[in-house]
Amino acid sequence: MLAATAFVLPFADGAAQNAGETNSFIGKTMVVPAEDVLTPEALWAMGRIGSFAVSPDGKNAVYSVTYYSVKQNKSHSVIYAMDMATRASRLLTSSVKSEMSPTFIKNGEKVAYLSSESGSSQLWEMNVDGSERRQLSFEADDVLDYLFSPDGSKVILVKEVPNHASIQANDEDLPLTSGMVCNDLMYKHWDHYTKSAPHPFVAEFDGKKVTVVCDVLEGEPYECPMLPFGGVEQLAWSPDGKSLAYTCRKKVGKDYAISTDSDIYLYDLQSRTTKNLCKPADFRITAAVDSTRSLEHQAPNCLEADCNMGYDQNPQFSPDGRYVAWSSMERDGYESDRTRLCVYEFATGKKQYLTESFESGVNEFCWSKDGRQLYFTGVWHGKTHVYSTNFKGEVRQLTEGQYDYSLLGLMPDGKNLIAKRHSMSAADEVFRLELKKQKVVPQQLTEENKIFYDQLKFGEVKERWVKTTDGKDMLAWVIYPPHFDASKKYPTLLFCEGGPQSPVSQFWSYRWNFQVMAAQGYIIIAPNRRGLPGFGMEWLEQISGDYSGQCMQDYLSAIDDICRESYVDRERLGAVGASFGGYSVYWLAGNHEKRFKAFISHDGIFNTQQQYLETEELWFPNWDMGAAPWHRDAEGRAQRVFETSPHLYVDKWDTPILCIHGQKDFRIEYTQAESAFTAARMRGIPAQLLLFPDENHWVLKPQNGILWQRTFFRWLDKWLKK
Repeated sequence: MLAATAFVLPFADGAAQNAGETNSFIGKTMVVPAEDVLTPEALWAMGRIGSFAVSPDGKNAVYSVTYYSVKQNKSHSVIYAMDMATRASRLLTSSVKSEMSPTFIKNGEKVAYLSSESGSSQLWEMNVDGSERRQLSFEADDVLDYLFSPDGSKVILVKEVPNHASIQANDEDLPLTSGMVCNDLMYKHWDHYTKSAPHPFVAEFDGKKVTVVCDVLEGEPYECPMLPFGGVEQLAWSPDGKSLAYTCRKKVGKDYAISTDSDIYLYDLQSRTTKNLCKPADFRITAAVDSTRSLEHQAPNCLEADCNMGYDQNPQFSPDGRYVAWSSMERDGYESDRTRLCVYEFATGKKQYLTESFESGVNEFCWSKDGRQLYFTGVWHGKTHVYSTNFKGEVRQLTEGQYDYSLLGLMPDGKNLIAKRHSMSAADEVFRLELKKQKVVPQQLTEENKIFYDQLKFGEVKERWVKTTDGKDMLAWVIYPPHFDASKKYPTLLFCEGGPQSPVSQFWSYRWNFQVMAAQGYIIIAPNRRGLPGFGMEWLEQISGDYSGQCMQDYLSAIDDICRESYVDRERLGAVGASFGGYSVYWLAGNHEKRFKAFISHDGIFNTQQQYLETEELWFPNWDMGAAPWHRDAEGRAQRVFETSPHLYVDKWDTPILCIHGQKDFRIEYTQAESAFTAARMRGIPAQLLLFPDENHWVLKPQNGILWQRTFFRWLDKWLKK
């Protein structure tokens, strides 16, 4: 049973919060559970730190925090200022409208930020103490993001523009029709229909008002930043402010649907000309491509070996402007390829890759002040740390511990990095990392959720190395309940990771939260099964085309291994997971040999043939499944992924199952969950279906999140607790 919540305490810096009003200020609160363990309500009350910016003199910082109100069923973002010497913070904003993305302008005298105070999202400025707020942009539509040039005289504004590349414009005399005529693929993406696309606009700033000069992608039906996850990190100003680099996949329709080939473009402001830095000017595809097969063995040839065909994104200029670096994937159609750090030299046009000795992917990165090395984060053995690399490709680990770091940037003095850090036992906080010759010294700057940690008891998290069926060593994380007693027996959950190639590192989730699961009296084992990064390329790529193979055996090895412990009740085992983890649950339901007593699948693939034709990002099934279902080998067999689809094992289902899905999830359509639920009920299997008409691949609304948690634990408690 979920631990009861006693009461909610508003904090002084959160202003008044009247739970009866639907438009009152949402600020920092403390949900006090009746017991000393984490509850879903307390989880949703925690502050979530966003951007963090340091003033040019390094003395002050501004950052955003988002709070949620379950009662009002919405979020609200506020801005804090921090004295970097004392680490004292103060709230700068108190509007009921969200204010976010703060940064320093005018040599640190002012703070720019986004606010919807005027009725739409616009660019504003205020003093460092929060006074003298003034609107800077007056666009007819929302400003989604922004990026000032180094001298502050220009700013990029990201705004939406109409896009009819796949869905044609309706007749003007039918303004109320809801119909859509689709002429190509990618008419939908992630959770929306593609009727618009974000574009970067260059604007002049005279110190008082922002005036748009041009659309960098004027007349082009492409996205920049790229959806659904791209932000202003996909754009960069040159140090002299005369040009900018941007990320773009210049494809639409079917070409977009089957390709991950994005490039870095250099835009000259004076001539308004664009150059592709990833491909030569006379680039052309010289090999035929079958759009219903994996591109792995049919990658188009380039005129130069220097040509890159995978994801290229997130450019950053070196401080002297001689180079631009970006993150780069090698292979087209493979969204989980290893991300390498690429550096382009303007004088020669040559590229080099600086992280080849690091057999995992690069996440965030930034330049050192002297431009002689770069800092980056990457996952290895279930932990994401900060590394450095020089132009010789010599990689060195700078941080350590059972954490995940996310790099925010370099402080103006060049002697400190700023990063977020979290773990399975703590949400994001901001740290200053002092750069020493042999090590990095972390200093915590924010304590946004300290009061929660002081009031609550969290379960212990331990590494456990498991021997797999093919004799390999696999890292699994085990999370124990608070107040764990080894003399007792506990119900235990196998956590199945999604992705399918996302790491089970020291992540903190506000829904799939291991500490909330442990607080309900469950042991959780979370294996880094085959297909996950941080263990070398062979381990990462084993899963492609083999969803039901070794990775499934790895799951069974993990649960069998933890069952050797006397405190695990092997008669009360459950398996839970989302996305590919949801597929894993559906597959295990027909292949678990009576190990489990309960299953929960969220946004999972139930029918792989159905998935191939339903998903919008067709590069995903082309690579992971190898080809379309209608392709056969010489013996007339389909791809293994289709021959071992979970829906083909329903005749072996014998265990209660909960199916959850968002109806705005276009990556994996909700019909997958409905089909699985129907199959279970027709087979006479106890089953439940939880649908969210207004959610996508995630669950983002507070009350939906609480319902998700309650339904999740009610189901597990029903079948796994005596």
